[in-house]
Amino acid sequence: MGIGFRELLIILAIALLIFGAKKLRNIGSDLGAAVRGFKKSMNEGEGEEDEAGKKLSQETRPDADFGAGKGDRDSADSSKNA
Repeated sequence: MGIGFRELLIILAIALLIFGAKKLRNIGSDLGAAVRGFKKSMNEGEGEEDEAGKKLSQETRPDADFGAGKGDRDSADSSKNA
């Protein structure tokens, strides 16, 4: 079903007994800094994706020329037959 308020208090009390108040405070602040850094990098990544998408849509790309290498392929096939 989920963790209720009573279960959460028991878990926090056990963590306090194991680690101590000072260590638990350091763990919390380190975890908070890690979450903030992760969110910041995710937001920067989304901004880079938007910029890259705009850049690609603004560029005009020529269509691929599939007929250019056709002669080379025919000569390669004839060398296999020889």
